[in-house]
Amino acid sequence: MAVKRAVHWLTLVFVAAALVASAVLLVDYVRPAPVFCEAGGGCSKVKETIFARPFGIPLPAIGLLGTLAIGFAALLPGKRARTAQLGMAAVGGVVAAILLIVQARIHTLCPYCAVVDGSSIVLAGLSAVRFKQALDPVPGTARFWGPVVGLVAAVAAPLLVGFSRRAYAGDVPPSIVKEIEQTERGKVTVVDFVDFECPFCRQTNAELEPLLEEHRSRIRFVRKHVPLRMHPHALDAAKAACCGEKLGKGDQMANTLFSAPVEELTPEGCEKLAEKLGLDVNEFRKCVSDPTTTERIEADKAAFKAAKGHGLPTIWVDDQKLEGAQDRDELKTAIDGAIRRL
Repeated sequence: MAVKRAVHWLTLVFVAAALVASAVLLVDYVRPAPVFCEAGGGCSKVKETIFARPFGIPLPAIGLLGTLAIGFAALLPGKRARTAQLGMAAVGGVVAAILLIVQARIHTLCPYCAVVDGSSIVLAGLSAVRFKQALDPVPGTARFWGPVVGLVAAVAAPLLVGFSRRAYAGDVPPSIVKEIEQTERGKVTVVDFVDFECPFCRQTNAELEPLLEEHRSRIRFVRKHVPLRMHPHALDAAKAACCGEKLGKGDQMANTLFSAPVEELTPEGCEKLAEKLGLDVNEFRKCVSDPTTTERIEADKAAFKAAKGHGLPTIWVDDQKLEGAQDRDELKTAIDGAIRRL
């Protein structure tokens, strides 16, 4: 009886482990970019082999269905169930051994693949023990449906998590990922690194603003300030933009700064622009001189550096990077594409 229980519960444990790992791999095989696996890591290298999609079917899908079948056979009594379990587990064990050899030959390790393959080899051994000793599960409704629910959950949980999480194509810097993750579901994140004196930033803003207005309900827009030293008024304009945002008129202030003549982006000129927008001039002055405003700009510059920015403007539309002056068609294509992928 002790051996029967040990073999039975060990079988279910290794089936569950293989199911979780198979479901994780299936998510990353069908999503446009990895969710669980490291980009460019062992999982990606295994996906590039000829074994990844036999007959065009993702290998994790085959493994998941096969492991589920082994799990259900383990819950059924009788010689047919024992024979079916042994046959499926033996095939799975052989395939798993081959796949482990393939990983060794290409000098890589897919951790989730290793869990599936290792579990499959163990299951082959446990199934052989069950077959040889004619072991059957202890009968009882609870003893059948309880494990069934557990096995279904082992598949469903990774799939639900994997398909609900965002997948990022390519090498997306952590500073951009952080902004994307702060955006509510159903919206696209647009991060715009700008300098108000930069002619290309001013040109691009004129093309971008109508698109932002058109899709305002579908976009979370984040403007980050990178005033360049070569532009004498850029820092003053960046401070004015930060203060306009703090005082409730960020978009209006930014658009006003972009459209104002460059020579008017002096401290006095920015103050006049704030007054025209109806901002409290005294509060505006306090904000401009507040050290936290400078700290905010320094943080934005650090984010630009962390995002491997090279030129301005640099715009991220979710995980797509647009660098340099952009025309309206390019911006529209990026934004519309990101909205369709939501």
